[in-house]
Amino acid sequence: MATHPDRSDSRIHPLHGLLLAFPVALFSSALLLDITYLNTAEMQWSNFSAWAITGALVVGAPVLLWATIAFIRRRRTLYRARFLAYLLLVLTMWVAGLVNAFKHSQDAWSSVGTTGLLLSIVSTIAALAAGCIAYSRGRNAA
Repeated sequence: MATHPDRSDSRIHPLHGLLLAFPVALFSSALLLDITYLNTAEMQWSNFSAWAITGALVVGAPVLLWATIAFIRRRRTLYRARFLAYLLLVLTMWVAGLVNAFKHSQDAWSSVGTTGLLLSIVSTIAALAAGCIAYSRGRNAA
């Protein structure tokens, strides 16, 4: 009789997935708001972006903590590479978002500029990639 590996060990908890949805949406929104600000120079778009980044960081902190605990608990399983990749992406998302929040606290045009836009791109791509890993149904999903 053939045995199949337990796939339930590879999936994230539904509450973890719900929390991850917020940074994915908010970092993506912040990127779009930064692009809008750079095209219009209307300062309120930068303010909206800063608020979105702050919200993503607040909800992203428990996601990062949960990902760290999940990696520690499952570091000796078949899925450890996926958990490590997921953890590193969430860490990258959160750290880039934190640096971006500090960047957005500056005055006027320097609050976004090239650095702020690049940090928004990095945090958005990391959040989307983490979401892809977390929600994938493959053998090694995080």
